[in-house]
Amino acid sequence: MEPLSPAGWNASSAAPGNGSLAGWAAAPGARAVLVPVLYLLVCAAGLGGNALVIYVVLRHAKMKTVTNIYILNLAVADVLLMLGLPFLATQNALSYWPFGAALCRLVMSLDGVNQFTSVFCLTVMSVDRYVAVVHPVRAAKWRRPRVAKLTSAAVWALALLVSLPLVVFADVQEGWGTCNLSWPEPVGLWGAVFIVYTSVLGFFGPLLVICLCYLLLVAKVRAAGVRGGSARRRRSERKVTRMVVVVVAVFAGCWLPFFVVNLVNLAVALPEEPAAAGLYFFVVILSYANSCANPVLYGFLSDNFRQSFRKVLCLRKGSGAEEADGTEPQLDKSGRLPEARSPGANGVLQTSRL
Repeated sequence: MEPLSPAGWNASSAAPGNGSLAGWAAAPGARAVLVPVLYLLVCAAGLGGNALVIYVVLRHAKMKTVTNIYILNLAVADVLLMLGLPFLATQNALSYWPFGAALCRLVMSLDGVNQFTSVFCLTVMSVDRYVAVVHPVRAAKWRRPRVAKLTSAAVWALALLVSLPLVVFADVQEGWGTCNLSWPEPVGLWGAVFIVYTSVLGFFGPLLVICLCYLLLVAKVRAAGVRGGSARRRRSERKVTRMVVVVVAVFAGCWLPFFVVNLVNLAVALPEEPAAAGLYFFVVILSYANSCANPVLYGFLSDNFRQSFRKVLCLRKGSGAEEADGTEPQLDKSGRLPEARSPGANGVLQTSRL
């Protein structure tokens, strides 16, 4: 586990010195000091911010909307991801894995499961945004917290299923003493297939679905105009949609360099030099840093989250999430949106990262 891919995805990570990213353990000073420090800083920020998100969603009744249930699962995934960073920081500082094979498998498996969970949650949120904006009245029948919880459980189960290669092949590598993926022969082929597998299922595939959702949403709104509900509801939906779009865009920006570097390294062996190694460490840390960004985005883009954060942090007196609508309209007791009651109104080295 170290700059390889999230979760040790580099195809040639088990064979340092063959022209792969894993062969460049050059710049030991930066690796032993700077990288662990950055990991720990990201860990502290990610744990604090996402723990705050989890608390306010669970604490305030008005925060238990469909969108916020998905946000809650995203925050849980980020917290679990952050818990592995101190172990990665230690490995970078010592240049070997001192925690044993069982913990190696656990940390790398959590890393993979939670990366897949994050991208699947964002995909579900994007599909939910499309349905909520384009079909608000029909969607009200099933856009309920209970359905969102069941969907979230399915997301976690799917993430665990597609992460099974990490569970099976994560181990402490003989001779190197580092935690990574130990592939059977032919090592290069297994590693290459895994990088393509994780790139398609863990990034590019879900990103394609997300982009299609927003393209269709824009096309529908422009072609027919979505006028369902009151002006207040439409304004609220725009705020939620904007928040989800920004969160998805930041996720893509943080993860795209990582996947591009891994895929390029499959086609053309990157040079073994400190600058290239530094670039790879940067894209790995950038991917982890995405977990720190989400709580900040919620605070800036959602009135309810901002008010709740202020209340919890004692920055302002007030009713917190009980005030203004900034996240999503609540369903009434019949399970319908209040504004929708009248149908007439509508119509390579070793890192844990995935």
